Amino acid sequence: MKNPHISIGLIRPKSPTNVGAVMRAAGCFQASAVFYTGDRYDRAARFNTDTKSKTLSIPLTGVENLLDSVPNNAHIVCVELVEGAISLPDFQHPENAFYIFGPEDGTISQEIVDRADSVVYIPTSGCLNLAATVNVVLYDRIAKSPQTVVGDELIRQSRDINNSTKVQPVISNECEALCDNG
Repeated sequence: MKNPHISIGLIRPKSPTNVGAVMRAAGCFQASAVFYTGDRYDRAARFNTDTKSKTLSIPLTGVENLLDSVPNNAHIVCVELVEGAISLPDFQHPENAFYIFGPEDGTISQEIVDRADSVVYIPTSGCLNLAATVNVVLYDRIAKSPQTVVGDELIRQSRDINNSTKVQPVISNECEALCDNG
């Protein structure tokens, strides 16, 4: 993936806590925008849970219809527990994706599923909540990407300012002492 573009669509999210957590995930996994439908979030939005203020850098936009908001050249990927969907471990993420997530107390409409380029599900026993589902899918995307940046520099840039913990190398004499006592 050379210049990946990620957008997220939420259908009728009901909880500001979930939307705040989705915004945090959007920032962590470098999504460009988050769209949502319905008015349940608008009524509850005053209870802001976007603890990293991602709405300042990632647009969070209410829309009537997610299909009218699909970014140019984006593949529509519905994430839902529906029959015939592809298991997330078997799914290859497109470079440009518009991930659409259904509501916790409903499902993605047949119209949207029919327009999707792919429909995937997370193989669990039971269903995850909205924010957990978004995090799992976006993590899966980055974990499968050959351009994933890893290492201490990423850790230093990403961690909380109160975290300066480091893994200390084990010295061979300490290892022998630990191993003899085990």
